[in-house]
Amino acid sequence: MNDLSDAAAARKTAFEANKLSKRLHRQVGQAIGDFNMIEAGDKVMVCLSGGKDSYALLDILLSMRERAPVAFELVAVNLDQKQPGFPAEVLPAYLAGRGVPFRIEEQDTYSVVKKLVPEGKTMCSLCSRLRRGVLYRVASEIGATKIALGHHRDDMVVTLLMNMFFGSRMKGMPPKLVSDDGRHVVIRPLAYVAETDLERWAEHRRFPIIPCSLCGSQDHLQRVQVKKMIRDWEREYPGRTANLFTAMGNIVPSHMMDRNLYPFTTIQAAGVPDPGGDKAFDDEPCASPQPAWPLRPLANEDRS
Repeated sequence: MNDLSDAAAARKTAFEANKLSKRLHRQVGQAIGDFNMIEAGDKVMVCLSGGKDSYALLDILLSMRERAPVAFELVAVNLDQKQPGFPAEVLPAYLAGRGVPFRIEEQDTYSVVKKLVPEGKTMCSLCSRLRRGVLYRVASEIGATKIALGHHRDDMVVTLLMNMFFGSRMKGMPPKLVSDDGRHVVIRPLAYVAETDLERWAEHRRFPIIPCSLCGSQDHLQRVQVKKMIRDWEREYPGRTANLFTAMGNIVPSHMMDRNLYPFTTIQAAGVPDPGGDKAFDDEPCASPQPAWPLRPLANEDRS
């Protein structure tokens, strides 16, 4: 009986893992297609931190490259910020085992951050700026045409809410943008992926996760608090996070308040019905996105 139970449990686990794999690959392919993230001949620099998100990003892109409609290169880049206790051998061993070209860039940004940021203050802003500068330089040196980051759907919703709550502006984290220095295109192929799915994928794939001893230990961060808030919302009202995310792509400028986006000062009644007129909250479901960037089918099940 135990053998039968174990076999049934194994089949269920394999079924769920395969279903998750298909969903992740579909969502990443959809995001790539919707925003034209990867084009023929691209050299994509995948920024690998050692966290679950960047591991998943690299893992999925490696699998998708085998059957993508266009040919592209992948190179993994890790910034070793010289944090105390950082296991420097983990990422090279993992990447070599996967056969991925990689570069480990050593830069002691940890000491800089610890020196300039007072104890108890948020380190993320300075750390992020320093890290971006190094990664942009490396991208130029290796000839990367795209820089891929591991931000997911929840990150993008949290960023929107943080900008609203603390910055009084309607600004999110776009799936694709031009870098600060104007020389690179930054992409976020995990834009449509929920963090809970990435957590399950990391567990399934047994990634050698490396915790961050800088931001990872700052429980008081506004981002941490907002993230907890949306997790609580999701438990009470399933689907709310997805709705917030979808709203970021369904903006109606005439029903907001930005005078730079809509000519409020000059609008006049035209005397004809306006289908986009005074409809503050009508029950109009958003159209579901159609598949994009189709992958060539594998002979067997997804192998990722």
